[in-house]
Amino acid sequence: MNSFHFRAVTILLSAFSILSLPQPAGASSQHPATGIPVRLAADYVHAVIEAGRTTYSKAIVDRLHQKLKATENWRQDRTLLLPAQFLLNSSKISNERGIGMRYRLMSLWPINPKNSPQTKNEKLGLEEVVRNPDKPFTWIVQREDMWYYEAIYPDRAVTETCASCHNSHAKSPKTDFKKGDVMGGIVIDLPLGKRFSKTADIRIPPEVVTDYIFSVLESDRTVYAKNIVERLGKQNIIQAREDWQTTNALMLPAQFLMHTSDRMREKNLDLDFELISLWPINPDHGPSGEFERTGLEAVAIHPIRPYIGHIQVGRKHFFQAVYPDRAVTPACVTCHNAHPKSPKRDFKLHDVMGGFVITLPLN
Repeated sequence: MNSFHFRAVTILLSAFSILSLPQPAGASSQHPATGIPVRLAADYVHAVIEAGRTTYSKAIVDRLHQKLKATENWRQDRTLLLPAQFLLNSSKISNERGIGMRYRLMSLWPINPKNSPQTKNEKLGLEEVVRNPDKPFTWIVQREDMWYYEAIYPDRAVTETCASCHNSHAKSPKTDFKKGDVMGGIVIDLPLGKRFSKTADIRIPPEVVTDYIFSVLESDRTVYAKNIVERLGKQNIIQAREDWQTTNALMLPAQFLMHTSDRMREKNLDLDFELISLWPINPDHGPSGEFERTGLEAVAIHPIRPYIGHIQVGRKHFFQAVYPDRAVTPACVTCHNAHPKSPKRDFKLHDVMGGFVITLPLN
């Protein structure tokens, strides 16, 4: 179900009060179909990581390559980050939040030795996804006194630029990549706890899974807004524009996330996220019903915790969470305050400007 249809159905359900069970974070949020199967939780996290990576590779690096290159020494060269560097910087931000879930990029043929597999299972998993890239390689491992579910997903060359960059690099151990080839893998670690019993039905609470998804989205947003839009804009190298498709410019950070959302829906996982606001420049991004409106008001007051709830669409049950969307750079503030269609023009740095609404199926 695409975002437009899901939010349209949400409006109808709110109007007829079929089912809407919003709760503050921390309250019991369990549904009869309790929790998300751990493999599916890893699939959700990977879908968001891959969608952000693909958006950056195709809509930024590949589209702008004649105007602005991506280079390894991007700070000194005043250029774009390489797609691998985008993912590595995003994962570093997310991993440092200490939310439990961690992810990173690695390869059997790394240009940087730090991105080599660190364990026998990681090496085995990379070899397996190269041979069989249609499914992840998964296992459960204990490190010290904590159990983890780990999954390796293939990292493909999504553009010709990705393949040619690796093939031409002086330190690359492999120089015959083609578009679509598996160049490495993305390993995702999900903590299972200290008192873990190996069973066939391992589940993770939905509010924890949405925390993981939000962490990836916010990290991508931060890297794109700070390391690309703000940095290159200040240096008068390239600007972000609302009409980016026709002006050979950068996307605005909000547009980057909306493009990522479109990419993610191509996975057909029924996972959905949207950017919404009480003060939208585009009216389509206002709250679609009482849950979203209440959620936006709640995270504006208490931005350290999401607003959560459930909804039923036909026979399908969904978990929803609204997270705060903050102004992470001065450029975010200036853009919204100066836009002629902005209903609010007194935003300050770090203000909550809107929210991410994340929807997961529970069936």
